[in-house]
Amino acid sequence: MSDDVLSVIPTDPEWQPDRDAAHRAASLVEKLAPGVPDGVDVEIDVTWNDAVTAVDCGGNLGRIGCPLCRASIDTQWWGDLLEAHCDDGFATLAIETPCCRERTTLDALNYDWPCGFARFEIAVWNPERTWFTDAELSAVAAALGHPVKQIRAHI
Repeated sequence: MSDDVLSVIPTDPEWQPDRDAAHRAASLVEKLAPGVPDGVDVEIDVTWNDAVTAVDCGGNLGRIGCPLCRASIDTQWWGDLLEAHCDDGFATLAIETPCCRERTTLDALNYDWPCGFARFEIAVWNPERTWFTDAELSAVAAALGHPVKQIRAHI
């Protein structure tokens, strides 16, 4: 069986909220993704990580592009990188691109289906919606006290 996960993360990968702000934002997300009409609630996980962790889109990933030379970056390279850091996270997002061998950061790559990096995440498992609207994301950002973005994974 596969799952879909709609995650909200801060735009700054290092940023983490305090517990009160996280609770306010998670409560709002729960109201925005209440589950299916027959009363089944969605599962919401709120996670603080010690290190920056990848929040990827799973099977939704279509392409990764280099922001410098515009070449396509092999998704196998991406998968190997995620696997290498799945236990300990990322000490830095700085990389040398495999295409043009220039320096950039992982969060600057162009992902076809959004991916991100964060030390804080609110994840909604199997929501009955595809994305949050811009207005809803703004409300979550206000509750959290920091700008946010969303990632939708199919795993």
